[in-house]
Amino acid sequence: MIETNLRATPFHSRLAAFNANHNWERWEGWLSVGAFDNPEREYFAIRNAATLYDISPITQYEITGPQAAAFMDRLVTRDMTRVRVGRAAYALWCDDDGMVVEDGTVFRLGENRFLVNVQEHNLVWFEDTAFGMDVAIEDVSENWAGLSVQGPLTRDLLIQAGVEGVADLRPFDIAQTRMGEIALLVSRTGFTGDLGYELFCAPGDALAVWDALYATPMAHRLLPVGSQALNMARLEAGFLQVNVDFIGSQAVLRPSQRRSPFALSLDWLVHLDKGPFVGRKALKAERAAGGPKRRVVGLDIAGTKPAVESFLYDGNKEVGLVTSALWSPTCKRNLALAEVDAAYAGLGTTMEADIWFRKELRIEKTMAPCRVVERPFWNPARKRA
Repeated sequence: MIETNLRATPFHSRLAAFNANHNWERWEGWLSVGAFDNPEREYFAIRNAATLYDISPITQYEITGPQAAAFMDRLVTRDMTRVRVGRAAYALWCDDDGMVVEDGTVFRLGENRFLVNVQEHNLVWFEDTAFGMDVAIEDVSENWAGLSVQGPLTRDLLIQAGVEGVADLRPFDIAQTRMGEIALLVSRTGFTGDLGYELFCAPGDALAVWDALYATPMAHRLLPVGSQALNMARLEAGFLQVNVDFIGSQAVLRPSQRRSPFALSLDWLVHLDKGPFVGRKALKAERAAGGPKRRVVGLDIAGTKPAVESFLYDGNKEVGLVTSALWSPTCKRNLALAEVDAAYAGLGTTMEADIWFRKELRIEKTMAPCRVVERPFWNPARKRA
């Protein structure tokens, strides 16, 4: 039963009208929808039509000041000088031991103005990292209402709704634009691995934005979706989710649960050749020592039973653990993200997963062959068009 003290987002009245089953979830103190009706129907809408997902509960920090750019370069592992104004970037930040605190999307709104979008609260960490720098860090989460608009028809939908300039946005572009009289911040980003956009507006304009999208000729192809459908899509895209595929280093119960970017197979986000950043020394040492003991990989598993919470074996030797899994309706494959011993992380490496399932009144187990494959599992051209 969902807690009654959770807060309603600016889109709540529209969400509640669709959420006849009252399938609500907790998201950082806010009410969020798990599924409106059928998660698979919502998933297929992501892949074949246009969808709306309320992202208002995300935590957002605005970074400004003369040294804002220098602060961002100190905070994150990637070289932020390569991210131009008007562009978004996926980034992560580490502690002094080179272990991931969290990941998020960074919008560069100006030379010294950034908007950081994250799952968890990071204000104290950001303020500690900014010690001695001329920079202002403000939690602006309640200044914005957010709507993720995802699916192959979303570009045409937003054009019909009158979102100015949306047709010209490339992947990871951001624009401060308008939809009629409503000011919008629009990014060509999302968590589905598909064509999609994220819209941010003042909370007081949220319902007008929703209603404008449903007033378009394409409204009959538009469906709100919940987190269950989103999770299916993000797994097909091979995206990691905090508190599912890894735990931030400040939230772990045991130090052994911490993971470096290399352990998460996010090597491409670590630019050791740039200037100093938090965790750089530890990450250089880890790379020099041969890398992490375990790595996150993508798996293709035989059969149709998802390997949820499965252990992985080479003969009688345990070599890894599945963190996320599903039977992919689009790929028609049994897919998983898993953490495996580094020796088993190479493409094509085979192992077995123990899969538990219910058969009549019994719980039975089968061993399913699996192999390491490339991610993303599904990568449509329209996402990059």
